[in-house]
Amino acid sequence: MSVAKKEYKRITVKSLTEMKNRGEKISMLTAYDYTMAKIVDGAGIDVILVGDSASNVMAGHETTLPITLDQMIYHASSVIRAIDRALVVVDLPFGSYQSDPKEALRSAIRIMKESGGHAIKVEGGKEIKESVKRILHAGIPVMGHLGLTPQSIYKFGTYTVRAKEEAEAAKLKEDALMLEKAGCFAIVLEKVPAKLAQEVAESLTIPIIGIGAGGGVDGQVLVTHDMLGMTHEFNPRFLRRYLDMYTSMTDAFKQYATDVKSQDFPNESEQY
Repeated sequence: MSVAKKEYKRITVKSLTEMKNRGEKISMLTAYDYTMAKIVDGAGIDVILVGDSASNVMAGHETTLPITLDQMIYHASSVIRAIDRALVVVDLPFGSYQSDPKEALRSAIRIMKESGGHAIKVEGGKEIKESVKRILHAGIPVMGHLGLTPQSIYKFGTYTVRAKEEAEAAKLKEDALMLEKAGCFAIVLEKVPAKLAQEVAESLTIPIIGIGAGGGVDGQVLVTHDMLGMTHEFNPRFLRRYLDMYTSMTDAFKQYATDVKSQDFPNESEQY
């Protein structure tokens, strides 16, 4: 059932809870630079994630692990300068929060102070509970992330669907409840069975944002470069491509090269 959309001048963590309570789905996309963020924000997307997926998309790394805190701050600062409406959530990168709650707080404070981001996101459940609590006690909004957690790729050894087995599904539910009780304002569920994701969304009061987690959650997130079809090697079941920019951009670049070599560009009207 469709729900009337409320117009928000600025999206806040409170706005997201209100959307869940009304049954209005939350839209979320990634951005890593000013120009893309300006377009995404202008289109009315509710949440912009400055994801550690920049490690893959922007830098060409195989995993999200290499990206540094300084690099995340750079990307987040670029995005923040473009935003008028969206809530900007910034990933804490691998190694900046997992083992030491004090280091986690220092990392979160740096992101908030130096980038101007509105909230941070962390991967994991009870194993990072103390880090989450310390960040929250400092007044910094925290979004959780459960299911497939890319920063733990070498632990799991695969990007396949998580929590298909009963024991792992039970742990995911426990971790989600723990994150809510700790004070997280939302949780991303990545690549988990749709039925499980819906159960989590219905059992918690905070919004659940899915990626490869079915339609029974409170919102959806995709990597912008994937949904625009700028990448073409990555083809998971959950990805809907809204454009084929890889082909369009390749054709445009080829035409430009042809026009330059044939001296068609610039023509008389394109000169001073």
